[in-house]
Amino acid sequence: IAEADGQMQRDYWYDVNRQGNLLADPVSIGQRAAQRAASRLGARPVPTCEVPVLFSAELAGGLFGSFLSAISGGSLYRKSSFLEGTLGQKLFPEWLTIDERPHLMQAMGSAAFDGDGLATYAKPFVEKGELVSYILGTYSGRKLGMPSTANAGGVHNLFVTHGDEDQAALLRRMGRGLLVTELMGQGLNMVTGDYSRGAAGYWVENGEIQFAVQEVTIAGNMRDMFKQIVAVGNDLELRSNIRTGSVLIERMTVAGS
Repeated sequence: IAEADGQMQRDYWYDVNRQGNLLADPVSIGQRAAQRAASRLGARPVPTCEVPVLFSAELAGGLFGSFLSAISGGSLYRKSSFLEGTLGQKLFPEWLTIDERPHLMQAMGSAAFDGDGLATYAKPFVEKGELVSYILGTYSGRKLGMPSTANAGGVHNLFVTHGDEDQAALLRRMGRGLLVTELMGQGLNMVTGDYSRGAAGYWVENGEIQFAVQEVTIAGNMRDMFKQIVAVGNDLELRSNIRTGSVLIERMTVAGS
């Protein structure tokens, strides 16, 4: 918790690892959390606008998590997915590939078998922007008349293609826009793909952070957002089973003051 001029801000940090000796030390975690909280002091809304939006790596995993939910067998056979019937279609830019690598040593999502006892295997879900596979277990595959992809219980170690730019380079590429570091609410309609969530982060001008932002809403449609991914950074998030860097989206609506 940080406080200045009558305003209080809070933030957090954490670490996760399958090996205890590889965890970050508590002091560095506390310092990171304190720095993040202090950097948010003086936060304010921005006027409503349409600008590029950069999702930090820890939040970008949630975007791809929503994509995984939309191509999962349970959503598809219930006809409750905005990506129903999109197998074989271009959903992302051609340079982007999303694949599963379930047998990485010490990775968070590694598993030799899925929830049905089927052996897991490496495979792509998206190749050169095209959806090439759904996420299926035995039951959902049978409901859809398709074979299991050995994903009963979910995916294992998802990798998203990334470039060689770190977050600072992506900010420079963005020029003017919003860096999002916190999301609030559950504003995704899985049937239509409409996306609207409360957000906080930092306003960027000329590729540099200017001030902290709070009390804004970012909105778009997930299918448009996927197609408008401009770049994925090399600042990979390693604390979950979805490995992605920061994601820059060409344009979203930011609703503020």
